[in-house]
Amino acid sequence: MRKSYSGEFKAKVVLEILKEEKTISQIASEYGIHPNQLLKWKKEAIRSLAEVLEDGRR
Repeated sequence: MRKSYSGEFKAKVVLEILKEEKTISQIASEYGIHPNQLLKWKKEAIRSLAEVLEDGRR
């Protein structure tokens, strides 16, 4: 069975990754999530950031 994580949880973890106070491996171990999954979340968050900040006054 696959685990499902809320967007709020993913955002919390990605923000922790972006702070760079701990390694990906440390964070993965802390939350019990595979490091590759965390890297996917980070990549997705950074890709989506441009859309969130897009100026919609066109």
